[in-house]
Amino acid sequence: MIKLSNTGAYLLNGTEIVECNGEEQAALTAKTGSFVSKEEAAKNTMAYKILESHNTSETMDKLMIKFDKLTSHDITFVGIIQTARASGLQKFPIPYVLTNCHNSLCAVGGTINEDDHMFGLSCAKKYGGVYVPPHQAVIHQYAREMLAGGGKMILGSDSHTRYGALGTMAMGEGGPELVKQLLEQTYDINMPEVVAIYMTGEPAKGVGPQDIALAIIGAVFANGYVKNKVMEFVGPGVSSLSADFRIGVDVMTTETTCLSSIWRTDEKIQEFYEIHGRSEDYKELNPGQTAYYNGVVYVDLSEIKPMIAMPFHPSNTYTIEELNANLLDILHDVEKKALISLDGKVDYKLTDKVRDGKLYVEQGIIAGCAGGGFENICDAADILKGRSIGSDEFTLSVYPASTPIYVELARNGKLADLLATGAIVKTAFCGPCFGAGDTPANNAFSIRHSTRNFPNREGSKLQNGQISSVALMDARSIAATAANKGFLTAATDLDMEYTSPKYHFDKSIYENRVFDSKGVADASVEIKFGPNIKDWPEMIALTENLVLKVVSEIHDPVTTTDELIPSGETSSYRSNPLGLAEFALSRKDPDYVGRAKEVQAAEKAREAGNCPAEVLPELEAVMDVIKKEFDVNRETIGIGSTIYAVKPGDGSAREQAASCQKVLGGWANIAKEYATKRYRSNLINWGMLPFIYEEEKLPFKNGDYIFVPEIIKSIKEKSTEIEAYVVKEDRLEKFVLKMGELTDDERDIILKGCLINYNKK
Repeated sequence: MIKLSNTGAYLLNGTEIVECNGEEQAALTAKTGSFVSKEEAAKNTMAYKILESHNTSETMDKLMIKFDKLTSHDITFVGIIQTARASGLQKFPIPYVLTNCHNSLCAVGGTINEDDHMFGLSCAKKYGGVYVPPHQAVIHQYAREMLAGGGKMILGSDSHTRYGALGTMAMGEGGPELVKQLLEQTYDINMPEVVAIYMTGEPAKGVGPQDIALAIIGAVFANGYVKNKVMEFVGPGVSSLSADFRIGVDVMTTETTCLSSIWRTDEKIQEFYEIHGRSEDYKELNPGQTAYYNGVVYVDLSEIKPMIAMPFHPSNTYTIEELNANLLDILHDVEKKALISLDGKVDYKLTDKVRDGKLYVEQGIIAGCAGGGFENICDAADILKGRSIGSDEFTLSVYPASTPIYVELARNGKLADLLATGAIVKTAFCGPCFGAGDTPANNAFSIRHSTRNFPNREGSKLQNGQISSVALMDARSIAATAANKGFLTAATDLDMEYTSPKYHFDKSIYENRVFDSKGVADASVEIKFGPNIKDWPEMIALTENLVLKVVSEIHDPVTTTDELIPSGETSSYRSNPLGLAEFALSRKDPDYVGRAKEVQAAEKAREAGNCPAEVLPELEAVMDVIKKEFDVNRETIGIGSTIYAVKPGDGSAREQAASCQKVLGGWANIAKEYATKRYRSNLINWGMLPFIYEEEKLPFKNGDYIFVPEIIKSIKEKSTEIEAYVVKEDRLEKFVLKMGELTDDERDIILKGCLINYNKK
């Protein structure tokens, strides 16, 4: 089904793979008449060519990228614009689209969500942007329909910013990286490795894009095969997939922890642009005659069966056939893993979902940037036509990804077919993906064609004794399950003929409703500030030495950004840095905020010229031990907090996973490794030190103090190993923290305390 190469490989003429097994030179010469080195052939990937055309540095080893367009939604654009304003923003220098698809319900916190929307509209007018009102489109569908272009690059403040299927290299990053683009700075990365996703065959009837995506994720996530690399989709199998199908696979590449994605394009992608009235934005993309890749993921599309990703990660994958054949064993295994994910805080059961030997689920959702596409919904409607979802616990909700899709479903009759079954069809909204809509009942089990199924991602609250959970599936198998009234069923088990209606895009829907400044800024416009929209608090520069108290210790194999700052209703407070910070780690470590605030109070006392130990008495003994060996004083030693996590930062690009820690006085993270590049970048942009400690046995524990001497000197001298000390009752115990590569700008950001300080004139 999926196979991974153990070596790099050459792709010849876009169709034939030659793995680097020591005999590739002879093989290449025999097939092409010449030998091309890996270095030269690597320049023939589509990824290299696009990155090269957007790179402003003098070398392709150290990239300094300027993007063509930016996009954000209403959880992120307020903080981004506020940060840019603090640094002197006058005008959006490139097209910047502000969508409103996350805090769309306006149901939590009174007026605050709609206040954010009005802030966005006024900023689009003032700075020359585009504003997409709530319920018109989810961020990524609007980008596909209106922004993508062959050979272009888009940066978005949402982790699922992926438009590779349309020939656009897109990346999801934390807000500060968009701020840099708004200030005409660059996105600085080392040239990433590129992995070929080599597709052959064609999917069986009933197999959808989520099935292909989950099969790939299951094969590459745990081993980090594509981590921080570009996934390049090639091979003859690509041509068997429609544009919508490719888009559905592509958006899920985020869950592999890759950096970005790009696909070869053809007449089906050309037709997509023509349908959307943008034929001039199509560009044919193919790798060169001989292209070198750092690895190969072989995907035989014909072998992939309907898949399911069980709680609590998209990589926890099985075929539905395998799950049904080994039902109790797999459910027991999920329950066992849940003891780690949920810290044993609630009694989590799935085995009680087995009825007469079949798995019963209470909810189905087809939604958002992954599930809400036209073809997904049409195929689901075909499966359900003339059937009923029943009158028991099972419910089905469908969210078309944009109003143009919704209108076309109404015009071609699929909307009526769905509604007649008992399904509910709602407006474009990302809520089911991050816990702001369709939260199931306690102990309920939901199947969703959405992007993630992390703990509590569906909206339940462990701290209130609630737990429900999500499995990811394709829309077709969700519809088959709905047709079977909630009993898990693969779409391939049904004898179906799909109608595959043609899509017609109605551009007037956006022309009538979307505000587009056409890039013209109007400085006379007053920005509308609701009472919840707050400026970032002042942040000081890094001090010569640091005392860090460990205020949370997390030993889960992976810690998601949802666990660092929960989604759901907390999203309504993301325009209020201090208000949002109150929720930091609230579902993972409810005591974190209180511990961090105690340390922060001591630092505030120090900054005011007072004695920190008067606020936090335990510091007196800590400082006494440090002063036995080091000449430090109140002016030269800052006091902050840190957390330890094995592998933090999987999942969302949300900068708040880092900024909330900073707002609460955090100065560092310590990790065995960082799950994603974007989380590490968020830490750096908020002036936090991304320390690495690779050993299994920690020299410190929760509640310990760590002294880091001469940290400014270490950063300036580009030290990769930094001496630190655990403060014991009567001595200092030395250990070594590592610091990965930092650019000169990143070092300066850390030294100055955050990106805002770095950009202050």
